[in-house]
Amino acid sequence: MGTVNRELVGLYWEIGKAIQKKQEQLGWGKAVVETLAKDLQAAFPGRNGFSARNLWRMRDLCCAYPEVEKLPPLVAEIGWSKNLVIMERCKDALEREFYLKVTAKHGWTKAVLQHQLDNKTYEKFLFSQSSFHQVLPEAQNAQAILAIRDHYNFEFLELAEEHSERELERALLQNLRRFLTELGSDFAFLGNQYRLEVGGQEYFLDLLLFHRRLRSLVAVELKIGDFKPEHKGKMEFYLEALDAQERLDGENPPIGILVCRHKNKTVVEYALRTASRAIGVASYSVVPQLPEDYRDQLPSPEEIVARLKNL
Repeated sequence: MGTVNRELVGLYWEIGKAIQKKQEQLGWGKAVVETLAKDLQAAFPGRNGFSARNLWRMRDLCCAYPEVEKLPPLVAEIGWSKNLVIMERCKDALEREFYLKVTAKHGWTKAVLQHQLDNKTYEKFLFSQSSFHQVLPEAQNAQAILAIRDHYNFEFLELAEEHSERELERALLQNLRRFLTELGSDFAFLGNQYRLEVGGQEYFLDLLLFHRRLRSLVAVELKIGDFKPEHKGKMEFYLEALDAQERLDGENPPIGILVCRHKNKTVVEYALRTASRAIGVASYSVVPQLPEDYRDQLPSPEEIVARLKNL
């Protein structure tokens, strides 16, 4: 964020802190704040950020992010309007920390931030299961975790509950734009049934993508049943072949996504402990089935803090 914007957010923070203190000490109310707004508008003509409503928001921000926490320094890293979105839509301090960090790190616009909130990116980040932390450099690990989701909603395919892997693949190709949108930003489609030859034998990868920010080939295997440990071994084989035969100079090693109809989190955790390649395991549904108690299944606060340290 530019120096001017950083200084502006810092100014707003100081104004909010001053109002908060005056309220505590002198019981400032609505009329006093409205008078202050008029005085500030007179002192800074042409600025529209000093309305009474915005002054209350400055005060609310200071109340939401007490100085004893590590959030105030993060506030200055993004624009005011994005700060308001996070403050108003996130009521949990750890969730706020997540969106403050990733918005600053990845340069999200306000529209992208709102989309990520609508898409429950925080929850999906916490639920994600992968071997990224074991095999990827720290900078690439954080981006990869954000790029690969824990669950994909393929409701737009209008598939029956019972379907074959070929039907799933065909439906995804017929709805390629919607499919790439569901995957997230920065994915590009390279091919399906992508042919690999190893030792004189042919192998065919369901889908091959490329992620622009990661600068990595992304192999996708579709499974209509439960995740099985042997799926990991097959994906590692594909990633070895892609790394040796398809990776171009300047690209990072390829990443794999196993998209299964269902997965047992404990089985996935055990299988990925010995992974030698970057693999993410996700589930999918063809009808909406995000559980209502999704938040009740979140990791403990201590586990969340540990994950946020890697962002």
